[in-house]
Amino acid sequence: MSEKTKILIVDDERDIATALSIRLKASGYEVIIANDGLSGLDMARKQNPDLLLLDVMLPKLDGFKLCRILKFDEKYKHIPVIMITAKVSENDKKIGGEVGADAYITKPFVPEELLSKIREILSKMPACPVGREKA
Repeated sequence: MSEKTKILIVDDERDIATALSIRLKASGYEVIIANDGLSGLDMARKQNPDLLLLDVMLPKLDGFKLCRILKFDEKYKHIPVIMITAKVSENDKKIGGEVGADAYITKPFVPEELLSKIREILSKMPACPVGREKA
């Protein structure tokens, strides 16, 4: 009866997306992957994931814009977003917060720290947030 928590990874670096996917699946999560910002936006809207792992530097639509689009849409603003990026400046972190990211993790990152952050964010989520009803 219990449904797996669904995580959408949006990253154009296939090695990173694959490594994250393997680790997340081993931790019991369902994983979907998009390799650019536009397909990430499309998948977020169609799949309504429980959490989004989002790179900033993406082809077609950057992660900041993608996050902002979702966070300013009543239907999708409940989806927590963890930005995972090589952009390490304080200004980039500030922009991440301004567009609504729930966490900002810089590459390279420690996988266990990322998993801990995912669990922390998901533990704060209501069991069935408004707009999360299954279609």
